[in-house]
Amino acid sequence: MIPAMSATAARSRRASNTALRFGQVAVMGVVAVLILIAGVWASWSTAPYVMLTRGRESGTVEVTRCGDDTCSGPFRPLSEGSTARGRVVIAHTVGVKKGQTYTVVVKPGTDEVVRSGPAGVLYAWVPLGGALLLASVVVAGGLRLRRAAWVLAGSGVALLTAAFVVL
Repeated sequence: MIPAMSATAARSRRASNTALRFGQVAVMGVVAVLILIAGVWASWSTAPYVMLTRGRESGTVEVTRCGDDTCSGPFRPLSEGSTARGRVVIAHTVGVKKGQTYTVVVKPGTDEVVRSGPAGVLYAWVPLGGALLLASVVVAGGLRLRRAAWVLAGSGVALLTAAFVVL
């Protein structure tokens, strides 16, 4: 009777280990997906204005003043239907310097502009690059998928490096 009990206990132990491993994979998979969704969500606040420029006001801004968080300057239109403005606001980032001129797209209904062109597209997707790096750690440690983690990390590093070089 004792050998039968130990076989049952061994099967029970294997079943519980399998259930725990499945639970770990499920939770870590959900965490990785949520991190990536958050990265896309954060990037999408700027990305549509930069990527989908048809019908939007585009032009240049010459930065004349910079504060802690924003810079401002006059807007000169380049597209049809755009109107010149005496002052528009652009986020003060490492890539924006006083005295420089940048191509920009106006956010509809505001005097806020975002950089356009390759620099604007890459800068808009920087939050996704950070999310890719963070998700790679979760995929490698929690899911034990090292190759997939290296692909995620490589993509994140490539995106962040390209944005840094272009800005």
